[in-house]
Amino acid sequence: MLPVTLESARVRLDLPTRADTVAITEACQDPEIARWTTIPQPYRAKDAQAFVDALVGPGWASDREYTWAIRRQGSTWLDGVISYRTARRDLGFWLAPSARGAGLVSDAVELVAGWAFAQGAPDVYWECYVGNTASAAVARRAGFAYTGSGDALVPNRDGSPAPAWKGLRRADGTPASDLPWPPGSTSGPAGSLAP
Repeated sequence: MLPVTLESARVRLDLPTRADTVAITEACQDPEIARWTTIPQPYRAKDAQAFVDALVGPGWASDREYTWAIRRQGSTWLDGVISYRTARRDLGFWLAPSARGAGLVSDAVELVAGWAFAQGAPDVYWECYVGNTASAAVARRAGFAYTGSGDALVPNRDGSPAPAWKGLRRADGTPASDLPWPPGSTSGPAGSLAP
């Protein structure tokens, strides 16, 4: 598939490029992004280049994973990344510390989920490592139903299983579950991070 741009009043989602290497590298120095994702540690500019070259373009070309840069409207600076993986219809995201609290990730999740539904997806899956209250808060606000916990689709950096909170949002709007969200899972700061 050719990359598509998605927009709201606050955010523009477009293709991350090598021009975003500095922004990606700076953001990935954040201890919270490192804690809740599997980015390489330490994270260097060569890792950002490899992400753009080996994942972004090939992901779109193969219809395996669609990755967007999260940018504020009117800005060219990359504030975060959101991806949608087609095999399991799941999304993941991270946001730089300087961009948190402005509703950018909420808009990005809404845009990507809406786009996936428009492409025919019956649902969109979300998960985060247990304890990532920021990501859980975004998922709940975006209409995802908590469906339980279990091993994450993306294991820890060392390959070991990682416990995850899981959620699902259906295209038709019907709740996927009536399970209550775990205590404390929806009151996190606005700094959403998911594997």
